[in-house]
Amino acid sequence: MTTTTEQMRAWTGPAILTFGFRPFFFTATVWAALAMALWVPMLSGHLMVPTAFDPVSWHAHEFLFGYLGAVIAGFLLTAVPNWTGRLPIVGWRLGMLAGLWLMGRVAVAISGSVPAVLVALADLAFQAVFALLIAREIAAGKNWRNLIVLAMLGVFILGNALFHWEAAKGDYAAQGYGLRLGLGAGIMMIAVIGGRIVPSFTRNWLVKRRSTALPVPPMQPFDKVALAALLVALGLWVVLPLGTPTGLALVLAGVLHALRLARWAGHRTFAEPLVTVLHAGYAFVPLGALALAVEILAPGSFGMAGAQHFWMAGAIGLMTLAVMTRATLGHTGQNLTAGAGTVIIYLALILSVFARVAGGVWPEVSGPLTTAAGLLWIVAYGGFAIVYGTLLLRLPAARRA
Repeated sequence: MTTTTEQMRAWTGPAILTFGFRPFFFTATVWAALAMALWVPMLSGHLMVPTAFDPVSWHAHEFLFGYLGAVIAGFLLTAVPNWTGRLPIVGWRLGMLAGLWLMGRVAVAISGSVPAVLVALADLAFQAVFALLIAREIAAGKNWRNLIVLAMLGVFILGNALFHWEAAKGDYAAQGYGLRLGLGAGIMMIAVIGGRIVPSFTRNWLVKRRSTALPVPPMQPFDKVALAALLVALGLWVVLPLGTPTGLALVLAGVLHALRLARWAGHRTFAEPLVTVLHAGYAFVPLGALALAVEILAPGSFGMAGAQHFWMAGAIGLMTLAVMTRATLGHTGQNLTAGAGTVIIYLALILSVFARVAGGVWPEVSGPLTTAAGLLWIVAYGGFAIVYGTLLLRLPAARRA
């Protein structure tokens, strides 16, 4: 039977198409930096992009459904073969998927001169094909445990479809049902998948250091209660974003997930930023829930967009960077340790998040703070593309031989 390694060695095309994480991690981070470089002058009126979306909605869509959609693809195309024992998708089939994702980015960017239904179909084509491929792999491998991941992916795709529908109607899609549904699905993915990998990776690192104070194993009864509370809170937030019951549910979810994170021994990992950043990324899940709760129950505290950025830029932004840096190092045969460049990437992203949130707290200086947040964002994602680009775009010498 052909192995994964033999399949990749048999491929004679571009190295970037030898594994799912390569094209999608690289293009996702390049796009995150480029889209921000376009959006900052768009917001100030110094640049016009021929999109039918308003500048804020374009920015929100391209990060949530464009960037995160690519990272999800890179992660699952790499993880699902491990879950199912089946061969990964490589070569031109992988290139076709990446091409569909790129088609969506172009379609949304020029949507001002293209019928809305064609824009939506072009953007959703990648996600639909990708979801069908993942469903086939899970079913063929009888990996029923991970059907929950497929369900969350389905909700994410539905959110994107709703976003397009709202934008086509002329609604402010950046605060619509589609964005909340897609963002809720993304946060739930972090809570479910992060709840597996954060304590597991932390435990592995601490065991190597012969520590006896280890994190609580994943998916204990408390974890299931915390996940259920978050699911309810997210559901209420989608349908009743300003309701008092939503605010109270978010408080409960935030507290439970802060306690969940505290059980994973993150304070013992400061010697290795590659592990610490996983905890920092997850910390934005309860932070976002509590910030949104405060804004709902005491309007004007953060500004809804500012509070939302704890989830959008903080939880999604930092956790995806944490996963991409670790996965890239691990799958290219590097030592699992964060160098100076990687630490700078993490710090730039964290500072970007707090600068953006501060802009909501102090509207009188929101312009400079938003610009600063954008520049730091470009440093983070552009930095990833530079620091990790070589690893993603070419094979190690041993593999090429």
